Amino acid sequence: MTRTLHTRLVRAVRGPGRDRGSYALETAILAPVVIGMLLLMIAFGRVTSAAGSVDGAARAAARAASLERDAGSAQASAQAAAAGSLDGEGVTCRASSVSVDTSGYFLDLGQEATVTATISCTADLSDIGLPGLPGSKTLTASWSSPLDTYRGRQ
Repeated sequence: MTRTLHTRLVRAVRGPGRDRGSYALETAILAPVVIGMLLLMIAFGRVTSAAGSVDGAARAAARAASLERDAGSAQASAQAAAAGSLDGEGVTCRASSVSVDTSGYFLDLGQEATVTATISCTADLSDIGLPGLPGSKTLTASWSSPLDTYRGRQ
């Protein structure tokens, strides 16, 4: 009886001996998983943010092009507006292109016309360092803006 009481007291003070080191093992297994999940969330956040910035740049480019009176000026204005918008948002593209459809400038006065700007930006993801994640992602956005129906065109 004394022996059983002594054993119970020792176990109560020391705790169960089978769980020794289990917290260290759990941490060693779960820490890389948690870090990988955090890096994946950062990557998705950056891609989503860059996609919104590219969409905003397409909108700015189309609006700037629609305010010009001729197709050549519209193209130059759209390029400048897209570059300014992307720089303002802090988006750096490995490669980018701005395409502006200025065919609306060649329609007769009184006809409804639009200018469409399409922007393609290859966002860099290589600095995240998550294995299996692509080094870059190409984002494309398009936006149309109406031309004034009765304003003189080219």
